[in-house]
Amino acid sequence: MAERAGAQRRVALITGASRGLGFASAVRLYREGWGVVAAMRTPERGMPRLREATGASEDDDRLVGVQLDLMDAASIAAAAKSIDEAVGAPYAVVHNAGISAAGVVEETDIELWERMFTTHVMGPVALTKALLPSMRAAGQGRIVLVSSASGVRGQPATAPYSAAKGALERWGEATAVEIAPFGLGVTILVTGTYDTDIITDAGTTDNRDLAGPYARIHQTMDSRGRFAMGMARPPERFTDGLVKALEDTAAFRRHGVGPDASMLLLSNRILPAAGMHHMSRVVLGIPRQGAMRDGAWPLTTAQRAMVAAAKVIPQPVMQRLVQWSTRRAAGSGGGTSEG
Repeated sequence: MAERAGAQRRVALITGASRGLGFASAVRLYREGWGVVAAMRTPERGMPRLREATGASEDDDRLVGVQLDLMDAASIAAAAKSIDEAVGAPYAVVHNAGISAAGVVEETDIELWERMFTTHVMGPVALTKALLPSMRAAGQGRIVLVSSASGVRGQPATAPYSAAKGALERWGEATAVEIAPFGLGVTILVTGTYDTDIITDAGTTDNRDLAGPYARIHQTMDSRGRFAMGMARPPERFTDGLVKALEDTAAFRRHGVGPDASMLLLSNRILPAAGMHHMSRVVLGIPRQGAMRDGAWPLTTAQRAMVAAAKVIPQPVMQRLVQWSTRRAAGSGGGTSEG
C-alpha cells in the first residue's frame, strides 16, 4: 500500500520537521498534495502538532512520522529502513535539521564543532547514502540542502555553524555531479533571516563570554542581531522557495530564499573577498583591524554621537536627555526576544 501511494504521488522526506522551517515545510507540502515523511527526534511530541496543523488523521498515509537523531548512526540506519518500508524511494530529500551556536572561535570547544558537523554534514551524508540506491533505481528525485547566509561567507561569532554550512554546500556541489547521470539533482537553498525557534531551542549553545576580551564585538553584534530579528520573516514565507526548488530540473541549482540572502549571493559574486570581509565588518559593527590592541574599547557609532552631542548641548539639557533615556529603557522591559 505504501509503494502504491508512493507511485501515485511524489513524496518528500523532511528532516527537522518538528519546528521552524521544517515544520512549515511539512505543512505546506502536505497541503500541496505531497506525501510527507516528517523526520524528527521525538515524533511522539512533534507529530500531534503536525497533524493538528494539517488536519491529517493518525492513519493518513500522506503524513508519516519517523524518528531520526542525526547524532546517532543506529537511528539514521533505522530511519532509512522505516522510510523505505513506508514510501519506497522518496522523490525529495530535504535536509533541514540543524543546530545553532553563538561565540567566537576562541570561546567554542571542539565538542561543539563535532556536534555541528555531525548534525549538518556527517548525519545528512549518512542518511543520503542509505537512500540513494532506491532513488537511483527510481531514476528521478531531488536532494535539497537548506543552507544559510553563513554558508556563503564565514560570519563572526558563528564560525562552527558557518563552517558546517559551507561544508554542506561543497558536499552538495560534488554530489550533484555524481548523481546527475542517474536522473537526480541537487538544490541548495540559502536562507535569509526567518523567525524560527532555533535561537531558543535546546540545541542552541551560547558560548559567548560577555565580559571577556571579545565583549565589545558581542555587544554590537547582539544589538544589531536583535534589530535584524525584528524584521525576520515567518517560516511560512520560506516554503515558497522550497516549492519552487522542488520544481528544479537542472542537475544543480542554488537559490537565495529571502531578499537578504539573494542580495548576499549577488554581492558575493560581484565583490572581491576583501570587499566582502569589510562589508560584513561594517554591517555587524566590528572595529577595524588593530582597533582593540592593548585593551582598547572602540566606541560604537551611537556612543560617538553621544560624545559629540555632549560637546555642543548644554549640560542641563544633556542630563534631562539621559534621565529620559534611562526611564524609557527601564520601561521597555530590557529588550526583545529572538527566535
